[in-house]
Amino acid sequence: MSAILATATAAKSGSTVTATVNGTPTTVQVARDLAVASGDVLVVERIGSQWFAVARGFATAPTAVDNDAPPTPRPAVTSGRLAVSPVETRSYRPAGGWRGDVDDVLQGDYGGNHTGAAFYATKPRSLAGATVTAATVRVRRLPGGDHAAQATTLRLVTEAARPAGAPTLGASTAGPALAVGGELEFAVPLSWAQQLVDGTAGGLAVYDATGAPYVRLAGRGSWSPAFTLTIMWQRG
Repeated sequence: MSAILATATAAKSGSTVTATVNGTPTTVQVARDLAVASGDVLVVERIGSQWFAVARGFATAPTAVDNDAPPTPRPAVTSGRLAVSPVETRSYRPAGGWRGDVDDVLQGDYGGNHTGAAFYATKPRSLAGATVTAATVRVRRLPGGDHAAQATTLRLVTEAARPAGAPTLGASTAGPALAVGGELEFAVPLSWAQQLVDGTAGGLAVYDATGAPYVRLAGRGSWSPAFTLTIMWQRG
């Protein structure tokens, strides 16, 4: 085989020296008149089952040799997707509290300005330590209010389960705009989904402080995929 470079890890002792050959500590036979010190770069060849050092390389011992050790392996990258159904969907009115007659997710003023919410409990936290790469929530609009497409305002919710009083609303963004009967998978901000995974948030809501427009989105009782959150993630 062709000669390669190795690095002595000790001084020559008798007729041999210990050297790193292709990343492996190896006993190498040394030419009779070749002096070897620890750190010397050796030109070695393999004959049969043994390695032989035939010369030293460089004027002085360098700090590293390209073929001394294998490259450091890159960490494995794993990825996947997690679908999380809400443990509950419900709507809150300041005067009447949480509605018990329906579990649809309502926005707007109809007997009180509704905050419609979906709570995800602890399942998103099963991805703790992962980085969210994308997230969507599935919504469908039911009859109620103007039949044409109406805008919603999406809110991040602190609680992972329905509280006794009003939900704690965090960040907001433009939410899905649907006509009656429409449905879609709406992109959730990455930072929000990351907070759900990290455990600093627990749900999503629709709420507009003006009380308009009035929009009725399906809850779990009227449409089983309602507010299913899909999280794409990776580790490494």
